[in-house]
Amino acid sequence: MNIQEYFGRISYTKPHKDADLQSLSTIFQHHIQAIPFENLSMHCGETIELDLQSTYNKIVRKRRGGWCLESNHLLFWALQELGYDVCLLGANSYDPAKRAYTAEMNHILLKVEIQGNSYIVDAGFGGAYQMWQPLVLVSGKDQPQVPGIFRFREDNGTWYLEKVKRKHYIPEQSETPYFTDAPGMGNIRKIHRFTLEPRHINDFQELNTYLQVSPDNILQKKSLCSLQTTEGLIALVGWTLSEMKYNYTEDTDLVHITTLTDEELEKTLKDKFNIVLENKLVP
Repeated sequence: MNIQEYFGRISYTKPHKDADLQSLSTIFQHHIQAIPFENLSMHCGETIELDLQSTYNKIVRKRRGGWCLESNHLLFWALQELGYDVCLLGANSYDPAKRAYTAEMNHILLKVEIQGNSYIVDAGFGGAYQMWQPLVLVSGKDQPQVPGIFRFREDNGTWYLEKVKRKHYIPEQSETPYFTDAPGMGNIRKIHRFTLEPRHINDFQELNTYLQVSPDNILQKKSLCSLQTTEGLIALVGWTLSEMKYNYTEDTDLVHITTLTDEELEKTLKDKFNIVLENKLVP
């Protein structure tokens, strides 16, 4: 495993001097714009191994993406190599359908310490709730980014991450912008909750296995691939391709939705996400 090869994978060419916030932000943005959040292995008959060498070979050498356990584990390794004070944390993501946080820890994220400040870095949430810059770990402070306003709330040692949603305008479906979640949900989207207890990648081995065999989790039900772009994001869910431009007009994101044929899937993965699969995808 080689940090220069990782830099090549994320097209990062700037000289790297210090383990500072500016370098962290730039490396992070290159990472999320080069490495898709995807679970395609599960839908290609491939097993996802949760060890660093397997993850490195898959994402860096085979130029694939990965889900949170893979993408954030790779970023954790890279930041350690660069001299950052970084640790793994575990989170419980929010399920809007059940209006509750999951009982089991099902997400991994990073905490980075720089000059006495703590930052949360998460390259593995994907979609419209993916942060674009590190978030400073303070409670109650609005942190505006291109995807929207993020905010932490802390309660008795548990931290909650939420995002202020924007309306979506989908020309193919309606003339008026609207919020995509159910009416009455408000414009705050809860994302996950976590504590600052340091974790080890082995703490997630059981989760990695469970997500690949449990028929009732969303990752089994849907093939997902999303990538952040300079303006917004692109996402392929099953046969549905969504292309989003953030803040197209005031407080509104522009979304174009296309339904693909089986024949178009492979080409779209290559053209839009730079992914070439070794085995056939069954969306």
